[in-house]
Amino acid sequence: MLFSLTKNLLLIFAIVLPLLLGVAYLTLAERKIIAFMQIRVGPNRVTFFGIPWLAGWGQPIADAVKAMMKEIIVPSRANKFLFVLAPVLTIAPALAAWAVVPFSAEMVLADINAGLLYILAMTSMGVYGVIIAGWASNSKYAFLGTMRTAAQLVSYELAMGFALVCVLMMSQSLNLGDIVKGQQGGSFINWYLIPLFPMFLVYFISGVAETNRAPFDVAEGESEIVAGYHVEYSGMAFTVFYLAEYANMILVAILASIMFLGGWLPPFNIVPFTLIPGFIWLLLKIAFLLFCFLWFRATFPRYRYDQIMRLGWKVFIPITLVWIVLLGGVMQLPSSILGVFPLNLWIH
Repeated sequence: MLFSLTKNLLLIFAIVLPLLLGVAYLTLAERKIIAFMQIRVGPNRVTFFGIPWLAGWGQPIADAVKAMMKEIIVPSRANKFLFVLAPVLTIAPALAAWAVVPFSAEMVLADINAGLLYILAMTSMGVYGVIIAGWASNSKYAFLGTMRTAAQLVSYELAMGFALVCVLMMSQSLNLGDIVKGQQGGSFINWYLIPLFPMFLVYFISGVAETNRAPFDVAEGESEIVAGYHVEYSGMAFTVFYLAEYANMILVAILASIMFLGGWLPPFNIVPFTLIPGFIWLLLKIAFLLFCFLWFRATFPRYRYDQIMRLGWKVFIPITLVWIVLLGGVMQLPSSILGVFPLNLWIH
């Protein structure tokens, strides 16, 4: 009992600590990549022990120390308990969802059969933290940002859920490890990205909207509502909202990799690709998708709110529903047809 508890605690730390470190340095990567795209330098001052070639690498640590040193100011008429609880309700589901994420065929904290259902349940709870933050602040600007965010999250969660239903229909499993194993074969042709490419686009773009990233960041529209639902927050309480945002970005990237890009599987099942550990392949796929997140921010202007709602309800949801019906029709074909190339690459 004690050994099992200690082992699980160590595994939790082994997931959470690298995740928080990854979140910290994702902020540095964002600033450097966008600076490169805009022909700027980006952070290049804070270093470790005065080492010149590490210039800029100490910036996330400096930002964290600065945030911890700042005072957390609670508005006088705010609901103090809910005001403090809101950041916790935002970050906790973003971290708890990682319990069932497989990093390779063997590396997973909790290999449960309903893993995807658990992740959807956890991530959908993040909206409560946002709603409570805006309501407890007792500010019209914060509350307006909350209403925008809540409507946007609900709209795009539907599209994400329907896109993942197509993956479940093909893999016939809610277990994330089994979903990756269903994409095994000779090459990347066997990945669900090929037959479900429109669903991959819907899922990934909806993931950008779910994390309130540009160009879907109307919840933080500075020119309209100052800074959104966290306008009254300061210090570490404010920082926690951004930790949750970046943690959710990484979660969306790893889920897209597992569902559509073969997870830890190499693109070609031959040497030298098979010599690289599966965990490295998964990290490379996550890094590429996170780069796309940052690329979008540097490229696209912010959408109007009505455009965001129209895209979610009138484009993404109808497309996913049509694709579910088409995929269901294909899967009802006789086994003699399903066993013919190319359908036998994905439907086993």
